[in-house]
Amino acid sequence: MAILKVEGVTHWSIPVNDLAESEEFYGELLGLNPMGRLGNSGMSCFNVGDHNILLCQREQPQKSSALEQRVHHSFTVSPETLVKACKVFHEKKIPVTELVYRAKGHFTGRELYFLDPSGNRLELRDPTWKAGMPEPSFEEIVRS
Repeated sequence: MAILKVEGVTHWSIPVNDLAESEEFYGELLGLNPMGRLGNSGMSCFNVGDHNILLCQREQPQKSSALEQRVHHSFTVSPETLVKACKVFHEKKIPVTELVYRAKGHFTGRELYFLDPSGNRLELRDPTWKAGMPEPSFEEIVRS
């Protein structure tokens, strides 16, 4: 039995090197809903679905958190959005680390992993993909 009972998630925080650049990336490119900056705190709030995300300006910029391979933030998208993301990321030279077709586990589906401008690893997940469906490579999707 749990000692405490958490009732919900208020927000998740993502450390960023350049707040303005990250606001554009998360708002304009990924389409998260900007809620505004939190005064002079170096934080900017975004919303997607029932979730709030705080972009938090780092005191010391880092090159990449890609060394922490398993740490990432995942966003659910439609199959069409995942295909569009592959093409847009390729065109804009956004680093894509892998495309995974996950048939087993808790979060199954097609998963596109990429890096934001601060090197944070993100995932776009299409939960509609199932085992037995086609598995085109990133390059094949970009060329389609």
